[in-house]
Amino acid sequence: MISGYSYIMSAMDTKQIDEALGLLGERLRLGDSGPYRLVVCGGAGLIAASLVSRDTTKDVDVVAMVNDEEKLCSPDPLPPEMMHEAERVRDLLALPHNWLNNGPSREPGGLFQLGLPQGTRDRLTRRDYGDRLTVYFVSRLDQIHFKVFAAVDGGPGRHVDDLRELNPTAEEMELAGRWAVTHDVSDGFLFVLKSMFKQMGYSDVADRL
Repeated sequence: MISGYSYIMSAMDTKQIDEALGLLGERLRLGDSGPYRLVVCGGAGLIAASLVSRDTTKDVDVVAMVNDEEKLCSPDPLPPEMMHEAERVRDLLALPHNWLNNGPSREPGGLFQLGLPQGTRDRLTRRDYGDRLTVYFVSRLDQIHFKVFAAVDGGPGRHVDDLRELNPTAEEMELAGRWAVTHDVSDGFLFVLKSMFKQMGYSDVADRL
């Protein structure tokens, strides 16, 4: 039992995400740590921006950070002081293990390390959680890019479901596809990408890749 809870949450909804980030911001203020600026993608970003109908996610994915010069920088590693407080928040709210993580941009093969879509910084939506934590949510267009790559890399499932709900135009899918193949230049990746596009109704786009 953790902090009065008899279970650990397996997923978080919008309210719980906001509560967790708000408490993290408050703990950072009390500990005189930060400020930190996180760029969030994945399910938390989709839910926060009401871009899809599903209302839960298992974690908050940090794809980048914003430095003092207001430029994007690597989130690998995430600041130890912030992660220490994130663990306390996890215990207090009975959140999923590793609820705040840099999975999308971890190590040399991460999304940030290989290159984010052009213009990502200009499309971010900012939300402040006190004066020590700022979260920037990536745009719908960038989510499409990330979901295309994740769907090919990880196979069908929630990524394809999210893509269908995002309802990309042919132009958006082509932009995402051309970006994705710069991250994996193998013939196998291109083959799976084209097959997925055709199955999703973007045959003309697949033929152009």
